[in-house]
This record gives sequence, structure tokens and C-alpha cells, in this order.
Amino acid sequence: MNIDTLNKEQKEAVTTTEGPLLVLAGAGSGKTRVLTTRVVYLIEELGIAPDSILAITFTNKAAKEMKERIIGMLGPVGFQIQISTFHSFGLLILREHYQELGYKENFTILDSDDSLTIIKKIMKEMNLDPKQYNPRAVRNKISSAKNELVDPKHYDRIAMTEFEDVVATVYKKYQAKLKLNNSVDFDDLLMLPLELFTKYPEVLKLYQERFKYILVDEYQDTNHAQYLLIKLISAKYKNICVVGDNDQSIYSFRGANFRNILNFEKDYEHPKVIMLEENYRSTKTILNAANNVIQNNKERKDKKLWTNNEDGLKIKYYRASDEKEEAYYVRKEIETLLENGTKPEDIAVLYRTNAQSRNMEESLLQANIPYKVVGSFYFYNRKEIKDLIAYLKVIYNHYDDISLLRTINTPKRGIGTKSIEALTIKANQNQTSLYDAIDSGKELAYKKVIEELTQESDKLSLTELVDAVLEKSGMRKELENEKSIEADIRLENLEEFKSITKNFEEKNGIISLEEFLAEISLVADVEEHKDNSHVVTLMTIHSAKGLEFDHVFLIGLEEGIFPHNNAFLEADGLEEERRLCYVAITRAKKSLWILNARRRTIYGMDSVNPPSRFISEITPDYLELCFEEKTGLKPITQVPISNIDKNATYEIGSKIIHDTFGTGVVVGVDKSILTIAFAHPHGIKKLMKGHKSIRKVG
Repeated sequence: MNIDTLNKEQKEAVTTTEGPLLVLAGAGSGKTRVLTTRVVYLIEELGIAPDSILAITFTNKAAKEMKERIIGMLGPVGFQIQISTFHSFGLLILREHYQELGYKENFTILDSDDSLTIIKKIMKEMNLDPKQYNPRAVRNKISSAKNELVDPKHYDRIAMTEFEDVVATVYKKYQAKLKLNNSVDFDDLLMLPLELFTKYPEVLKLYQERFKYILVDEYQDTNHAQYLLIKLISAKYKNICVVGDNDQSIYSFRGANFRNILNFEKDYEHPKVIMLEENYRSTKTILNAANNVIQNNKERKDKKLWTNNEDGLKIKYYRASDEKEEAYYVRKEIETLLENGTKPEDIAVLYRTNAQSRNMEESLLQANIPYKVVGSFYFYNRKEIKDLIAYLKVIYNHYDDISLLRTINTPKRGIGTKSIEALTIKANQNQTSLYDAIDSGKELAYKKVIEELTQESDKLSLTELVDAVLEKSGMRKELENEKSIEADIRLENLEEFKSITKNFEEKNGIISLEEFLAEISLVADVEEHKDNSHVVTLMTIHSAKGLEFDHVFLIGLEEGIFPHNNAFLEADGLEEERRLCYVAITRAKKSLWILNARRRTIYGMDSVNPPSRFISEITPDYLELCFEEKTGLKPITQVPISNIDKNATYEIGSKIIHDTFGTGVVVGVDKSILTIAFAHPHGIKKLMKGHKSIRKVG
């Protein structure tokens, strides 16, 4: 084989085959190439038996790609190498030693939905109220415990709160149920092999002898169970090569512990450490900016990326007046790139939270620029948003059976299929709507919620109504109780919906539910949003890890957005946010834009956030300011306070002039809401008192 095309450090990482080896591979430094070449070198040059090599990575996709590359270089002999994810490797061990752990040969593996079903059943048997003890939250606690190798007995001893006491009891019953059903869950694929090795040291010796050469990719992302599994199997021969980058450890919320890679030199005697610092991806300017940011972290290995690539363009920094202008600026820059021949798939817009995608989606839609949202649905197509809109539709139109069926058991109220079938039969027999057919049972409680919200809808602004729906329907509480990353994202999206209502209200002052539903229906149906490879990519920075694009727009660099507010609640939070920023910057190959806004409406709240500290950590010479720093920009969507007559008093009979609807007469006053009669064809509108679009004239 020819390794002359590798650089000096890459060659050293390939040919250092004996003893512990830590390869600190910076972004874009060719680590996958090193890993695959190292496997081929072991077999072709050193004559190592293929079945004595174990290569572990994190995702099925990464394992498949590694396997394909190695088979392409070695031929059929590559099939003999154990190349898999941690969980696949754990399954291999269980299949070979299920008897020692008390399982039968035909054991089954439960997915997360199966696990949740069992947990719900156990909680029902215990008469536990799912509203008080969210089954998903219980499942997540059990999963975290397993990944920290905490069994039911140990968990029971360390439980500190009432909720944890409940989890401890459910955990014990859950494990007993799995054993009775001859089943294991996904977390058991890591926990049970370690239990096996503890009980049967002779079994551990078999695996230590079988796998003399071990390679682990993305080592910075290992959790405690994964770390211990590798440490035990490599303990005899210690020919372990781990590849990773502590500066790209961004998954602590999944249980990853970046200190595993920092402590490698303490865990293994006399390890070799090789740094891959030459980057083949990005320009010098982009790399220098990334280095500027990450060097502010204290807990890291001192590594500095460099490249022989050109200096490249300066990083464009734009400070918009608000989130609408931020999205507009990105859109115009993308249009310029496309006009100059750039392919849309070479462009990405990255953001810290899913909720930030909405303004970008709407802006790109307006310009007919094709895009896809990676790792998430089109904003209006997300389940939680569709659920919320369905509630608003039922409040507006009680006879909307489709929206009623979507909301009647969302969140879960114990209204099952049989109840709905009976209700449908009753409505058909009486030739009424489903809503009118409701007169008893749990359905009646739902109907009362809708009636209460319907009455309040006349007195509340749209934004206040959304808040009331989230509260009284139980949607917000259900997601808060779930206590998972997925639930947090859904909550963020629901809160972001309030930005849509607020923006709608601010346009004309209208708070009509009818007109609002009509407008969002048009936006939601503009395009089918099918996944397409020839499109601009919108994604969170977490989703972007491992990817690269010629042109990257990084939006929302403000304190509280990125770094995220949650980062200030945890000791290591800010350092993880900085690593996330490093990952974001190093996704760009040719050009990078960083953006923020002076004012932002997010989750329905106006905020004025200072620029992110990460911008000030970049040497000014690498930045090109694309805005007037002193005078700033005139806001696009905001109106000077002096134009708003906030002190005007209104009573029935007061005359007003509206910017769009012309002259009108006040026919109703309720707190901050005016009911105004306009001439045909506008009719009666509900408007916010003191809105910029209205002036009192008599």
C-alpha cells in the first residue's frame, strides 16, 4: 500500500501500531482517511489477522462508510473485520453469551417506543397519574441511569426526590418485566456486556484475546458505559488507538463526557499522542477565527489548526435591526451566490436552536429559493405546531371535525379509539357535528376547555390566546413534565409560534383569529417541502457536525441565543457553547457570514441582546463589517415609539383613522382591545389600542 500521500503526522498515526495511541484530529484534518488506512496497514503490512481488529464508531452511517472504504481498499478480506457501532458490538457479545446472563437464545430488542409502552403499563398498574409523573420523563431517567451503569438497587439507594423514588420503583419492575419477556432495551446493549465481564472474568479474557487491535472514532463523544467497555477489552494488549477532538465535544446533553479524551494519558501508561493540525477544508482566515474562539476554553488540549490553503475572504459580519432583516440579508447574499453560479447544495444556514429557522424559511420561500430543514420538519409541518393550529381552528370553528379529532386527545386525556368511534356514530345518527354530539365523559371535559377558550378569544390578543391554549389544553405541561431534549425543542417551537402572532398583530394591529388562520394557511401551503439534494440547507449546529459547505451563514450570534441562556446555569456550559461555535465556524470551506440582530422577537418576546462574546474573541482583522457600527440601520419592522399614540383614550363612538382600512368608529372597548366598525368591505375589526396603524381623530 502507498502511504506517501499522507502528511508526516498522518503517517505516524497509521504506522504507530503498538501500545496506546491518542490521535487528536482537528476539524477537516483527514481523520477518517487515517483510520481506514491504519486498518489496511495493520493487515497488509504487518500481517495482522483481520478478525483480531475491532473498529468502533458512533453511528450506523459512519460504520457503513468506514466498512465500504476498507473493503474497497482490501477486498473481501475486509468483511472479517469487526466494524460497528458501540451498540452493535454490545449485541454481538450478548448473542454469544446470553445464557450466562439468564436470557434465552431468541431474546428481542425493544426500541424506545416499546420501552415507553411497558413503562406506561407498569405506571398504570401502580395507579400513578401520568400527568404528575410523565412516563417519558421516567423512561429518560432510567435510560440515563443505565448509561451511567446504575442498576435498580443502586438507583433506589441514591434517589433523593419523590420523583426519583417513583423512578426507582418503576425501574425495578421494568427490568423484571424485560427479563420475564426475554427482552433487552437499547441501553442494555452497553450495560449487560459490562455486567457479564464483571460476573465472568474468563469471558472478558476471551474478548481481550480476540481483539488485539482496537480503534475508536469520535472518542470525545463516549459516555461512561462506552468508555469502560473499551477500557476493559483493551486492558491486556493495550493496542488501542482513539481518534477524536476535545474541541468538538458538543453532546454532553446525551451523556458524552469530553474528559474521557482529556484523561486518556492518565488511563494508559506511556501513550503516544499525535496531533493532526493541518486542515484541508477551510481558508486560513476561517481557521484563524476558529482558533481565536476555542483558545478561550481552559479545559482542552493545546492544539492549533493550520492550512496551506489560501487566506481567502474576510468573514462578513452583519448586525441587523431585527430577526426579519437578518433573514432578509442572508437571503440577498444567497441570491447573489446563486446568480454567480454557486450550487444551492453548497450553501448552509446554521443556528443554535430550531426555533430560529422559521424566519429564514419564510424569507427563502418569498424568493422561491429551494431549501430543506435538516433534522427537523418545515416549521408549520411540525406536529406540535399543527396541534396548536388545530386548537385555534376548533376555537374559531367548533364544527371543524378534522381539527377536533386532532386535538380531542392531545395531550392524552384517556379518550381512546372506541370513544371516538362511538362519538362519530352518534354524530352521524343525529346529523350533527362531533362537537355538538359531545355531552358526557372525558370528551365533555375537553369540550369545556374549548368553550372556555372560545369565550376568552374575544377578550385576548392572539398572542395571549396562544398562551391560554398552551396552558389550558395541557400541551405545555405535558412537554415540561417529559424532561427530554426532544420535548424542550417542541416547547421552543410552540413558544416561537407566539412570535408569528405578535408579528401579525404588529403589522396592522389586527387580532382577528379568522384573518390570522387564513394568513398562516396560505404560508403553510406555499410549498410541499420535499427533501431535495439541490437545495440550500438549514440546520442546527449540532446537526452540522461532520459536514462541510463552501458557504456558511451563522445567524443569531447574541448573548442568550448563542451562547444559549442555559449555558450560564451549568459549570461547563459556556465552554461547551464555545466548542459548538468552533464546530460551526469550521463547517465553512470558502466563505463565512456571522450575523445577529439589535432587537429580536423569539418565543413571542421582544429582547435586546448584546452581540455574542464569541464575535469579540475573533481578531478584528479577520472580520469585514457590513453595517454602520455607530449609526446602525433603520429598523425594517419596528416603528419609532413617537409614532404610536399610547396615551390616547377611547370610548364608544370615538373616530379613528387606520393606515389600511381608513376611517372607522369604535363600537367596543375591552381593556387593551378596540372593536372598530369600518366601511365596506372591511367591516368590524378587533385592534390593539395604541397600535402604530391607528390615530384618534374625534
